[in-house]
Amino acid sequence: MGKRHFGWTLALGAGVGALLASGTAAWAGDREQAQATVDTRAAVEQPKIIAWRRDIHEHPELGNQETRTAALVAKHLKSLGLEVRTGVAKTGVVAVLKGGKPGPVVALRADMDALPVTEQVDLPFASKVKTQYEGHEVGVMHACGHDTHVAMLMGVAEVLAGMKDQLPGTVKFIFQPAEEGLAKGEVGGAEQMLKEGAFENPKPDAVFGVHVISTLHAGDVGYRPGPFMAAADEFVITVHGRQSHGALPWTGVDPIVTASQIVLGLQTIESRQMEVIKEPSILSVGSIHGGNRNNIIPDTVTLNGTIRTFDEGMRADIDKRLRRTVAGIAESAGATADVDIIKGYPVTINNPELTAKIVPTLQRVAGKDHVKLIDKVTPSEDFSFYEQQVPGVYLFVGITPPDADLSKAASNHSPKFFVDESGLIVGARTLAHLTVDYLYGL
Repeated sequence: MGKRHFGWTLALGAGVGALLASGTAAWAGDREQAQATVDTRAAVEQPKIIAWRRDIHEHPELGNQETRTAALVAKHLKSLGLEVRTGVAKTGVVAVLKGGKPGPVVALRADMDALPVTEQVDLPFASKVKTQYEGHEVGVMHACGHDTHVAMLMGVAEVLAGMKDQLPGTVKFIFQPAEEGLAKGEVGGAEQMLKEGAFENPKPDAVFGVHVISTLHAGDVGYRPGPFMAAADEFVITVHGRQSHGALPWTGVDPIVTASQIVLGLQTIESRQMEVIKEPSILSVGSIHGGNRNNIIPDTVTLNGTIRTFDEGMRADIDKRLRRTVAGIAESAGATADVDIIKGYPVTINNPELTAKIVPTLQRVAGKDHVKLIDKVTPSEDFSFYEQQVPGVYLFVGITPPDADLSKAASNHSPKFFVDESGLIVGARTLAHLTVDYLYGL
């Protein structure tokens, strides 16, 4: 692709030099030259990206503990001559690349944290790391592909730094900790990065990010305008009854039966109360805890679950209906109940206008047949906080081998999650080309 671009530019220069003298045509020529440079430099970076990915994969770190990864990133960015700030939201790294010409500001983001998962993939660089997590010894694995995100963005930084004189604008590189969430009481992630100035001096005009995904083949890029990834809220319901002998239930108030009725009642919110043709939503109870003996009816039962939504109005409505349902059922049984809803990440909403403008870029990079308009997905992403500040687009990059059955590929967060590394150059080229095209004016 790079040779075709270079050849086209040279032929254009030889054949229509007078036209290139005009400002518009000269700008177009600069853009074509920059696009060709990206491809030439990205090809050189591919082995480095894979090497970085394998190194990070072998040394994974949980959220807010990414000290080794952050040090690797910061050292690389400083070697490129970028302005680098470390320690943002504990371990985050923010770097600024100023182009050779004035223009807009583009932010690119990669998340750095791994998961408390014991790897079951037979690789020479498989993780053997173990650590303590919530009082238990656990394995640590990049089971969601954040190692690839870091490696790709390190490569993009080197590509763009090597051609900074061609760039009409500024690029911010954001390496973020703790996207996967944190233990209770800790702060971090995208929201904390923003609080600590990741989008300041200068503030971006747009933000882009990619996430590798097992539901697409390597070489494919998936996009969706508007609501893309769900908001995620956690709820904790504590049902208070009155303890009694299991043989004398009428002497107490049974929180187990009440909790069971609450579980069933909550399902009617989704099946009978929500406007299902507007947006999908999910309300799931994931755990029930109460009691410790077969013949004792306990005082309390605790329910824990998740709510997933794609519309902020529906998110608030489900919150209200959940509280009302729990209170009504508890009262009918003579019990009481406390409801705690912990707000998680907002809906990830890709700016529709910006998304439409970047589709030609995606098709040029990956090939038209490899660019997929995909459905909404119910996992959540704290990239949503960045998109609340400026227009942004979050994309999926395939990493399942092209000859593999997607339905059988191990999902993200699985101990068997596997990355076909040929997909990484597509992700890196996508971010680099999006940056160049945005700076030159989509």
